[in-house]
Amino acid sequence: MLILTALATRPLHGYGIIQAVGTLSDGEVTLRPGTLYGALDRLADQSLIAVDREEAVDGRLRRYYRLTDTGAQALTAEADRLRRRAAAAESQLRTRAGSLPHALPGTP
Repeated sequence: MLILTALATRPLHGYGIIQAVGTLSDGEVTLRPGTLYGALDRLADQSLIAVDREEAVDGRLRRYYRLTDTGAQALTAEADRLRRRAAAAESQLRTRAGSLPHALPGTP
């Protein structure tokens, strides 16, 4: 989901995706190149992303990836699913908080 989210606004190359995922996850997720490129291959096989363009930079090929329409639909569905799960968790926590006796100040 984080890779798809990183590509939601514009095409990025591998290192750009790694940086974006780190930012989106507040540093909780650090993608390694081997992990990233394996994930990119799987996402491309599922038609969720596609190669946008390739360019040579300092003699090395830099490949940019973009989110496909199918990928945008999948990202939207996943965001909706996560939103529903978060709402369910918040509802359960509110119910739990309402059923617990209030602790005395200074007690755990």
